[in-house]
Amino acid sequence: MSDRPKIIVLDDDPTGSQTVHSCLLLMRWDVETLRLGLADRASIVFILTNTRALTPEQAAEVTREVTRNLKIAIEAEDIKDFLVVSRSDSTLRGHYPVETDVIAEELGPFDAHFLTPAFFEGGRITRNSTHYLLIDGVETPVHETEFARDSVFGYSYSYLPDYVEEKTKGRIKSQEVECFLLTEIRQGTQERLMELQGNVCCAVDAEKQSDLDRFAEDILATAGKGKRFLFRSAASLLTSLAQLGQQPVPAENMAQYERSPRPGVVLVGSHVQKTTRQLEQLLQETGIAPIEVDVVRLRDNLAEKTSLQAEILQKVNTAYNAGQTPTIYTSRKELQFADIQQRLDFGQEVSRLLMNIVKGLPAEISFLISKGGITSNDVLSTGLELRSARLLGQILPGCSMVITPEDHPQFPKLPVVLFPGNVGDDRGLATVHQRLSKNKT
Repeated sequence: MSDRPKIIVLDDDPTGSQTVHSCLLLMRWDVETLRLGLADRASIVFILTNTRALTPEQAAEVTREVTRNLKIAIEAEDIKDFLVVSRSDSTLRGHYPVETDVIAEELGPFDAHFLTPAFFEGGRITRNSTHYLLIDGVETPVHETEFARDSVFGYSYSYLPDYVEEKTKGRIKSQEVECFLLTEIRQGTQERLMELQGNVCCAVDAEKQSDLDRFAEDILATAGKGKRFLFRSAASLLTSLAQLGQQPVPAENMAQYERSPRPGVVLVGSHVQKTTRQLEQLLQETGIAPIEVDVVRLRDNLAEKTSLQAEILQKVNTAYNAGQTPTIYTSRKELQFADIQQRLDFGQEVSRLLMNIVKGLPAEISFLISKGGITSNDVLSTGLELRSARLLGQILPGCSMVITPEDHPQFPKLPVVLFPGNVGDDRGLATVHQRLSKNKT
């Protein structure tokens, strides 16, 4: 362990590690597993809570369980210096302020909590406290995008102070949010950071990685003087805090991790428009076998799950034995439900079906590409039943690849790509598939 603070990340889906490498992702949070992560040589560790797939009440319960176990593990490992990050979506979806409130209650008090949603690999920047997405090169306020219309996590504002007031239902007023603007960040913020107290909410600008590098330097310096900070952040800040340098194997060479000459498998669960466009591009590639999961059939009759699973696995094996890449994807039409709870419950039913399919995949598959944050979390924790996995690095900007342990009972040393739904250009999925298949005939 170095004398740098341990960066402890509670990740609401498994894609927050999309800017770092060589660290552990923990799928469980019992004290023993947390101690394993805290003792690891890397300066950063991720705890995959998957709370974005849960109700606010469930998210609070999971976060409380994690943080209470963390207190025990931190004391047992004698960790004196640490920073806590509530990692969430760079398009502002997620259980804010539920998770940061619980973390503050259990691991606080904190002098401030910072909103740092910039994610440069995905084209998200923050300027004058307003958060933008780059769509076809155009800076688009995030509240004007499809993500703001999310049926579970929708919102009305791109100006972060107004977003905070909306999400906290007026508990934190817009004018109470401290805004750290670009000019100040680039000049240095240590003096101002030392003055923060009372877990004040702060919105942080960033247009490029060097902005967050400078901000992280000031954060680490003031934390070293006793200030305690909490972060609600996208992934780019983690690069600056962890300072891991270049990943060992370049993205374009990651085919060296393939475990067999046989095909891999692609699993697509995300329904955002970007994913659908990427899927369409992938399905045009040579050697791809499309296998659609008819979720309408499942919705109309849950008893169909067993027969649907058997049919899909039969198609998977047929394609695989023919030397093709089985590409399993849920039907693209977004279904309507009476309320949010029904949508979440049905989403869990679909996930159970997909994870049973993962468990039934051919044992010698070369790789697994999982598209969608929640889908990827379920693949790691349920489909592969992992306790932890080592992060290899990024196969595309913002797109992580992990490897299963050597002693995994079914898929030892399997490369698994964790591909967020809202990351990459339209060729993203096809590019990843090509990179992992380039050594195959």
